[in-house]
Amino acid sequence: MITKIDNINTNELQVYKELRDNAFRSDRSFIADSPKVVNLLLQSDIQIKSILVTQEYYDEFMPLVALKNIPKIYLTTKEEMGKIVGHKIHHNCMAHGIRPDDIELSSAGDRIIMLDNITSSENVGSIARSAAALGVKSYFLPKSSPHPFNRRALRVSMGYAHMLGIHVYKDIFETIEALKAAGYRVYAAEVTPDSTPLSSLHVTSKWVLIMGHEGKGISQDILDVCDEVVSIEMQEGIKSFNVGVAASIMMYAFRQRGMAAT
Repeated sequence: MITKIDNINTNELQVYKELRDNAFRSDRSFIADSPKVVNLLLQSDIQIKSILVTQEYYDEFMPLVALKNIPKIYLTTKEEMGKIVGHKIHHNCMAHGIRPDDIELSSAGDRIIMLDNITSSENVGSIARSAAALGVKSYFLPKSSPHPFNRRALRVSMGYAHMLGIHVYKDIFETIEALKAAGYRVYAAEVTPDSTPLSSLHVTSKWVLIMGHEGKGISQDILDVCDEVVSIEMQEGIKSFNVGVAASIMMYAFRQRGMAAT
């Protein structure tokens, strides 16, 4: 239903201003922005409660919007959209959706990417995009990390985070032990004197890959409970890749070798 905006301060529109980055409501609401992200979500099973769009966007994508049966369609100008969200914007559409329930550990697939205290929304989104592209369908994160459905992470993932089963864990040590008990081999991505080079790594068919903090890496007490530490061979004098780049390289190699192991 198309709704005319008479008052930008109404409660129904406040969600577009409130839900920035790590902000979530108890009903699992999230905000997506930019046409590529919104259009992808419109073609998914994600519940969309409303969209906030310009007439230009609506005219171009009306058939796609109509397929979703969205309860509220707010038409506005880009200038008014900026007033609603509280800052200048460069896109012409936003969507208010409900993110899926997190998965249980028991329902994760054979390939899991797991983060240890990564703090950058951009890195969380970048890793989500790569995981979706490479068929690594389970994404484990601590409560302290940005959620893949926060606004910036979702934008960086281009919306593909919705293709992942997301599990937010409370204690990394308990989670690692539970994964090992469930038959996973747990690999930690870290440069250590005795780490296994990625080029010579044997990967089991059921695995977990842990990526560490952007600056501090993975602490020794976590490395001690993992099954194996693996590193990417680099040129002398280069200490590390960006964590998103490293995760992409490793997930590709792990998937290829894991498939060969089956």
